[in-house]
Amino acid sequence: MTRARDRGQSTVELALALPVIVVLLLLMVQVALAVRDHLLLVHAAREAVRSAAVATIAERGSAARRGATTAGPLDPDRLQVSEEVLPGGDRVRVRVEYLSRSDLPVVGLLLPDLRMTADATMRLEADR
Repeated sequence: MTRARDRGQSTVELALALPVIVVLLLLMVQVALAVRDHLLLVHAAREAVRSAAVATIAERGSAARRGATTAGPLDPDRLQVSEEVLPGGDRVRVRVEYLSRSDLPVVGLLLPDLRMTADATMRLEADR
């Protein structure tokens, strides 16, 4: 093989490999975003149960919702909060569900949206 025939070989190899590398990089970023959303969701559940534990009986549901929505940068429109007082009446459980969208270019078309759930339980502060 002569040197003249090898010209441009690295350019062709890069042109073939670059799309694969970019898609893999976008997949890694999407996984990182999903992990971030899950961590934020767990934090939102903890904040929601703290708010519900100190609220009055009439305000418990709205306090849990307010605690979850103000906990972090999760989209409130995709956030569902439910609370229940556990048998015995001394603990409250809050369940927070979130739809994490896969919005990245190319990868968003390949991956479905993720439905995430986080629970938190806390002792009620006082019977009000």
